Amino acid sequence: MTQSLLDDDSIATWLATHSQWRRQAAALYSERRFADFNAAWGFMNRVALIAEKMNHHPEWFNVYNRVDITLTTHDAGGVTALDLALAEAIDSL
Repeated sequence: MTQSLLDDDSIATWLATHSQWRRQAAALYSERRFADFNAAWGFMNRVALIAEKMNHHPEWFNVYNRVDITLTTHDAGGVTALDLALAEAIDSL
């Protein structure tokens, strides 16, 4: 199912209530820090299970205790409701 791009105002409104995320080009971005590598990896494992169920996978980068997450819907060319839903699921962890 093709997702529709969200307009800038919708994304800005969402970002106003989700302080761990920011806009980065045609994506959402969040940097998370953890106590150590094990905690960061555990977080990534929990996100992976959610992402697989949603069939929507983050772009991410991990170094020791830091996880950088980028969410975008490539098929749509930017941010869609699916990205917001995954971001909210990530925030719930």
